[in-house]
Amino acid sequence: MTYDTVVFDNDGVLVGRTRFDVLREATAETFAQFGVTDPDPDHVEEMTIGATPRRVAAVCDEYDFDPDRFWRTRDSTVSGAQQEEARAGRKTPYDDIDTLADLDISKGIVSSNQQETVDFLIDHFELGDLFDTAYGREATIESLDLRKPNPHYIERALSDLDADSALFVGDNESDIKAAENAGIDSAFIRRPHRRDWDLNVWPTWDIESLDDLHRVCSA
Repeated sequence: MTYDTVVFDNDGVLVGRTRFDVLREATAETFAQFGVTDPDPDHVEEMTIGATPRRVAAVCDEYDFDPDRFWRTRDSTVSGAQQEEARAGRKTPYDDIDTLADLDISKGIVSSNQQETVDFLIDHFELGDLFDTAYGREATIESLDLRKPNPHYIERALSDLDADSALFVGDNESDIKAAENAGIDSAFIRRPHRRDWDLNVWPTWDIESLDDLHRVCSA
């Protein structure tokens, strides 16, 4: 299979993941901005990772928050924390990202992270020349339902890139499922945090590094 387009997840694929405690502290700070300095730890946990529109509404009801305003603030605060991690050198691109410059195909990014975060990382690490399009999630509650495995943002990227034969590279099972839902092939990358991960899905390719894409894209 020869590919003319490769789309990448961002965190854990192109750049290192943000530590969970950083995300959790930023979420707790969001509650503090709304005057709640001792929120239920379970609520903080829920709003940090894996939040759904239904749970955002339920948690906000507990504290009499406006859900839309709370979530916009949460996303902005969490994005700011990730930006600070990048500025401090604790969130950086993987060493093999430079190999993508020699991959002569269309390239894009699709992340479940905030669009604000994706845009900042591309600018901060000067990655703009490598990618032709990049999608993150809007700072809205509704966007939570559009995260992978929903193929929504992948399909938008593929349309931008006028892809004929595409591959999606990710480090989560939801990435592989999203590629399948979009009707394209997938590659699961074995970053250190996924080196011995047992998959319950079947990617088209199982790769060790971004260097492997030169082989995969011309196979």
